[in-house]
Amino acid sequence: MTDKRPPELRPIKSRKNPIEWHGHRIVTENDLESAFGDDGNVERPHVYMRRLRHGIVLVILVGLVTAAVLVALGISRGNIRIAALEPEPVPTKPGCPAGPFDLQDPATVDVNIFNSTNITGLAGTASEVLAERAFVVGEVGNRPVNRTGMTAIVVSGPNGYPQAFTVQRSIPDTVYVEDERTDASVDVVVGSGFKALLPAESVDATPGGLVCIPASETASAEPTS
Repeated sequence: MTDKRPPELRPIKSRKNPIEWHGHRIVTENDLESAFGDDGNVERPHVYMRRLRHGIVLVILVGLVTAAVLVALGISRGNIRIAALEPEPVPTKPGCPAGPFDLQDPATVDVNIFNSTNITGLAGTASEVLAERAFVVGEVGNRPVNRTGMTAIVVSGPNGYPQAFTVQRSIPDTVYVEDERTDASVDVVVGSGFKALLPAESVDATPGGLVCIPASETASAEPTS
């Protein structure tokens, strides 16, 4: 019978703590996060910049929308005018008053009658029919013009626009020429086309403008002495 040796007992070495070194505690990442972690009061730089950009864009958009609304209101109220949006004015013949003018009582209209043709007594005939219509006839005579085949030229100054309008509505197919007189008198220079006045009941009493000849013909239609 043999004797068995008891197993040798070896001292158990204590496991080293991985966060200790020579008795000192090593600061770990978890410790740093605990001490300096994001508590919600300080944003990370990239998050802050993104939010800042979004805020700037939002402010710009709000400003543009507000400006557009204000401009639209200004245009609708007439406070702001944009040349490109303004309608182009309708061309008018130079020196042709557009009115509108009201028809005047013939008894308040002073007219001078002139014959521009070689037809004897034409001015007298015209003056008689105008007088019958209650127009106040003044001078009756001759006045040559550089225009033939016409009915009549009606001449007045700015103060005689309504009176000239009344004469034009009474004599068909007349043309108007303005001169520099200061009173309200009207000259009627009759041509070979003059026949008669419109019947009183056919005269258009609607307010309107004077009827002028084309600008290219104005000079040749002006009465000449």
